[in-house]
Amino acid sequence: MYEATTQIRVRYGETDQMGYLYYGYYALYYEVGRAEAIRQLGFTYKQLEEMGVMMPVVDLHAQYFRPALYDDLITVKTILKELPDGPKIKFHSELYNEQEQLLNKGVTMLVFYNPVLKQKVPMPDDLVQRLTPFFSK
Repeated sequence: MYEATTQIRVRYGETDQMGYLYYGYYALYYEVGRAEAIRQLGFTYKQLEEMGVMMPVVDLHAQYFRPALYDDLITVKTILKELPDGPKIKFHSELYNEQEQLLNKGVTMLVFYNPVLKQKVPMPDDLVQRLTPFFSK
């Protein structure tokens, strides 16, 4: 299993009239978590794109338990529970407040996609090599 964390402070412009993080921004926080999780492996989305691989979202599920509030420092935990063996990759996201209360959980499915060929492709070997040690017994 691979796990990475990053933190995001809730900005005023991301909140609704009640001072709660607007529900639509949770998906953006998941995306920040995914990008940082890949970066913590020493890899970036930009490198994937330079290799001709895009990662569009094909499925997203979210559960809301408590609101994130304006100026809260949110910890985004991004988890890969299994090493992908095909063109799909599933990221599990958990958002916590500073009191370590679970605010939100989400699961996002992405595919590795070659826009020139207009088809799904396997996960690039470089990324497989960086992830494999986390799934070895």
